[in-house]
Amino acid sequence: MELSTQIAWLFLLAIPIACIAWTVTHEEVFREPREYCLNRCHKSKSIAERKFFYLFTCEYCFSHYVTIIILVITHYKLLFDDWRGYLLAGFALVFVANVYMSLFALIRIDLKKVRLEAQNEEKKNGN
Repeated sequence: MELSTQIAWLFLLAIPIACIAWTVTHEEVFREPREYCLNRCHKSKSIAERKFFYLFTCEYCFSHYVTIIILVITHYKLLFDDWRGYLLAGFALVFVANVYMSLFALIRIDLKKVRLEAQNEEKKNGN
């Protein structure tokens, strides 16, 4: 596969990784399982159990596991055609997916700020 095609796949495959990792670790639809995992990661006695449940609450950690699944499904490799290609692809995908999630978080914060400012303006003008 040509390098330009590999790079295109890198940026495209990172999108579903970011989407899945963000949804599981932040969105309301997974709130109850996430709260259960948070509780277990804070109260479990074994370090292995704490770390296992923590991975469902951290988008960075969870993105590694989603990336592994995507690599198994797609057989995507970066630069090398052997195991090194999988290794590089895995870390590159995690990096790009986390850049996407960081940008998404910044956009959401900015949108929330604009929404709150509009509500405050409405209250001020309505009174």
